[in-house]
Amino acid sequence: MKKYLLAVQFDESAPWPQEEELQAQMARTDEVTAEMRQAGSWVFVGGLLASHATTVVRPGNGTTTVTDGPFAETKEQLGGFWVIQCDDLDQALAWAEKCALACGSPIEVRPFVDAQWG
Repeated sequence: MKKYLLAVQFDESAPWPQEEELQAQMARTDEVTAEMRQAGSWVFVGGLLASHATTVVRPGNGTTTVTDGPFAETKEQLGGFWVIQCDDLDQALAWAEKCALACGSPIEVRPFVDAQWG
């Protein structure tokens, strides 16, 4: 089976949802995650704090610098993700559609490298 990252793209410039809608989104995403577990596709899921909580460590000239804030200056940031295992891209896209409908945000689907490292 191949592994895929389903990345939730969150627009930090958009207004934060009201508490009722946020709870409904969380309930819907929990249902999708439970469905993934039942199907044997679930590997890991995680939500992330907003980009203001980010710290970036950059190498350069034999040293590193540490800066606050996201790697990329953009309003769209990674808000959370699922790691899933599927037979193929079509199956991963089907899960991504369910995730997008559940959380109301775009989902980026990216396969993991097949080669074993190390």
